[in-house]
Amino acid sequence: MSGFALLGCGRIAQKHLRLLTEGHVRDAKLVAVCDILPRVARETGEKFQVPWFTDMHQMMREAGSKIDVVSILTESGHHAAHCRALAPYRKHIVVEKPMALTVADADSMIKACEAAGVKLFVVKQNRYNLPVQKVMEAHQQARFGKLVMGTVRVRWCRTQAYYDQAAWRGTHALDGGVFANQASHHIDLLQWFLGKPVSVIAKSRTALVDIEAEDTGAAIVTFENGAIGVIEATTAARPRDTEGSLSILGGKGLVEIAGFAVNKMRTWNFSEARPEDADVIANFSEDPPDVYGFGHIAYLNHVVDVIRDGKTSLVDGFEGKKSLELICAIYESIRTGSEVQFRRE
Repeated sequence: MSGFALLGCGRIAQKHLRLLTEGHVRDAKLVAVCDILPRVARETGEKFQVPWFTDMHQMMREAGSKIDVVSILTESGHHAAHCRALAPYRKHIVVEKPMALTVADADSMIKACEAAGVKLFVVKQNRYNLPVQKVMEAHQQARFGKLVMGTVRVRWCRTQAYYDQAAWRGTHALDGGVFANQASHHIDLLQWFLGKPVSVIAKSRTALVDIEAEDTGAAIVTFENGAIGVIEATTAARPRDTEGSLSILGGKGLVEIAGFAVNKMRTWNFSEARPEDADVIANFSEDPPDVYGFGHIAYLNHVVDVIRDGKTSLVDGFEGKKSLELICAIYESIRTGSEVQFRRE
């Protein structure tokens, strides 16, 4: 049984808490929680009947014997510092998206975990969505042929009230805007399917809310294989979350996953049809209650399997860094107004 401790008990922590305490994650249990706000830490600990702390080092000293994994669920700008501080305790680390806000911080996290001999897992739960898995299967079977274009679209609603919940929301230092935060999973999917980017040009604006970072933006990415990626992202959709989608177009097929959480197979067309294609749209769609989808269940089960059985992690630090590199290049393009070239290796 793997013991999970949570660092940070805010919005995303509620998803982790529910899954770990309602039996959704095999051979896993919640053993401790920590938050710098005493009231939040106490209420969470008492609700789930586990020890609670306001200092992560105290948590590791007093509950460390029961902890196998620490999930870092704090503000994005703090992920790197918290990871570096926790790695020496030699517990595996799960970090929510984005793993950091700079590539240098991501590198430091990878280095710290390697030095401590622990695994670093970056949460990219949309890779585990039922329709996404089916599209990746087709991709791995080369059913698309030559990749031509991939598009991700995020049209979500985040009002001023959302950003006013905490001073760090929407700041450059701790949160980032729609590209770093809400669209980071979709950007990950785009590069997962299309491969290594070679250039990107982007624009953004802050349209409907009073924050430092952007709430709306678009980017065009050119990939090494010649495919073009299009990213449209906004939290200015009103009055509710409307779309979180992915489409992949190749010389032999076109697939679209729609819904507000990359959850509904909408189009499944291949020039070389197979008998099973007729049932794909009906059988590979989900209806999640929120934009987080159901992927966290599969992702956390995967974490336990990797730790227990030594399997290869689908999203380790190196894999998690790939989408961050693209996000950072998008921001560089926005700052400079120019197309950004990626370093060739």
